Amino acid sequence: MKKSVILGALTVAACAAGAAGAATLDDVKARGKLNCGTNTGLVGFAAPDANGDWQGFDVAVCRAVAAAVLGDSSAVEFVPTTGKTRFTALASGEIDMLVRNTTWTFSRDVDLKFTFVGVNYYDGQGFMVPKALGVSSAKELDGATVCIQTGTTTELNLADFFRVNNITYEPVPIETNEQAQQQYLAGACDVYTTDASGLAATRATFEDPTAHVVLPEIISKEPLGPLVRHGDDEWADIVRWTLNALIAAEEYGVTSANIDELAAAPTTNPEINRLLGTEGTLGEMLGLPADWAVKAIKAGGNYGELFEKYIGQNTPIGLARGLNAQWTDGGLMYAPPFR
Repeated sequence: MKKSVILGALTVAACAAGAAGAATLDDVKARGKLNCGTNTGLVGFAAPDANGDWQGFDVAVCRAVAAAVLGDSSAVEFVPTTGKTRFTALASGEIDMLVRNTTWTFSRDVDLKFTFVGVNYYDGQGFMVPKALGVSSAKELDGATVCIQTGTTTELNLADFFRVNNITYEPVPIETNEQAQQQYLAGACDVYTTDASGLAATRATFEDPTAHVVLPEIISKEPLGPLVRHGDDEWADIVRWTLNALIAAEEYGVTSANIDELAAAPTTNPEINRLLGTEGTLGEMLGLPADWAVKAIKAGGNYGELFEKYIGQNTPIGLARGLNAQWTDGGLMYAPPFR
């Protein structure tokens, strides 16, 4: 098993090294669309709607990048990936960027040769059980069967938690969130564990969400964010600063409702002017038009607007901002200066 894991990592790293020299920006422009890897289906984050159009919090990041680069937020080919296939898809060049509830870790950054450009959701691993199980703490799960997605940090976190607490479990491996739902609801496992945001999104799709509870323990840090291949700093900068533009726009009060007015002429706030391209040459530094950030923000709104639309407390997902609030509101969301 150890040998297969090492060989798998080497394969991904080799693919990344081979694709690293490619100028992704040129490829995207020549193709006329952005290839974005995402989830196979996680409501609120990335899932096709009734018309087959992809919607969600992660999807919105892809659309913002497409708008910044191509001037068209719909110029995106969404490529569904599983926990197992996502890294190979990125390393091989099948996709230009990955936004799929992916945790930023040392080994993924250093060993697999990926560049995480930021965090769009600060999360942590949790546990969901049927209320009828009568469990109020994850420490009461000794001997439980646990549905767990393969190829994720969740596997290692789960093993660590049970070992530290001297309890045992039986894993039920699954590859996608859809499969996890089916197995969990069919009673094939007592527990489903994944990122707490994913549990909330999954429970929201159940016929009776109140019949299931998310236990209080959060057993890990899961900073989730977009990533690209090592070796193409120009492309990494574009994706990184597009995400930063969405975060900064919320901080400075730039919204989908007022952005046209604010971008029409310089304001009294130099930071807003530089963000929107009415002052300075930030777009030129990225190899993009001066209004690249305007297009990115108009694609769906600023970070806060996207959060509230797709996963906020007024949606079926019902997530509070928590750590994902702006730094001015006690959270961790903080964009570096646009200067």
